[in-house]
Amino acid sequence: MTDKKNGISRRNFLKGLGAGSAAMLLPARDVAAAAGSSGEELCTLLDLSKCIACGECVSACREVNSPKFPEPKKPYPEMYPTSRVKVEDWSDRRDVDDRLTPYNWLYIQSAEVEFEGQIHEINIPRRCLHCRNAPCANLCPWGAAGKQKNGIVRINEDVCLGGAKCRAVCPWHIPQRQTGVGLYLRLLPNFAGNGVMYKCDRCYNRIDQGELPACIEACPEDVQTIGPRSEIIAKAHELAKQNNWFIYGEEENGGTNTIYLSPVPFELLNEAIEKGPGKPGLSAVEDSMADEEKLAYAVGIAPFAGIAAGLIKAGDYFSSKVGGKDHD
Repeated sequence: MTDKKNGISRRNFLKGLGAGSAAMLLPARDVAAAAGSSGEELCTLLDLSKCIACGECVSACREVNSPKFPEPKKPYPEMYPTSRVKVEDWSDRRDVDDRLTPYNWLYIQSAEVEFEGQIHEINIPRRCLHCRNAPCANLCPWGAAGKQKNGIVRINEDVCLGGAKCRAVCPWHIPQRQTGVGLYLRLLPNFAGNGVMYKCDRCYNRIDQGELPACIEACPEDVQTIGPRSEIIAKAHELAKQNNWFIYGEEENGGTNTIYLSPVPFELLNEAIEKGPGKPGLSAVEDSMADEEKLAYAVGIAPFAGIAAGLIKAGDYFSSKVGGKDHD
């Protein structure tokens, strides 16, 4: 495949590009493809001074990722004990776009903040931050959540039982559950986790093909920049120094691969935005995996998670082939 605008072969580009400053000088589409091949983790920089809350990113995310959205089977099995796990059904509310849901992996928070005598209207695209040492990936007892070498944190819907451990340990409680889908229906429909957890997977399949995540490609204001993390961090500090801006995501939870730049302090933004289920805050977050007990737990469950994931996938495969034909 040849990029006619730049006169380069993408294949040769990927082979020849090493990590380094050259990546930031290339078109965003090529940066997205190259960062993963450079050996460095992908990182995005969001300049909140540019976001106009047009919603193009939200619409693009939905359109591109709709094939991944859950299609639950109803009626749902009754869970026992009924007080333990509540049904979380968003299948009839798929148009909700003012919070995170299994059908809405990106939404925009808006806030009006007074800072240094000026009123600032700030719009903040919110999704999974793709933590560098993600507690969801480290602490899922079934190994359903994992981190790729390029920094993308994903939940494997073929393995997830919907127990929501990932949401509980996420400092921003990002993953959202949809009842009526997943392996629990085949394994223990009345006692297991009650669904599958969903969140932004950073359009990993598009990145694998050298394409941009849908939200970045659709944005008319160039709010997001993507590239190797070291260069994104350097760019963030350069802009912050030039404009007396503030950075969020570099240190939070031990560091994330989503970096926000704001002309007002994030403490003020956190006070101004609406927070609650599916609506994450912007407070300072310590490294949750620095806790010795959590680290020990992560190490302890790792072998079990790997075995469990393998058994579940194998069991799912063979159960689908019973009688020599596939089953739903």
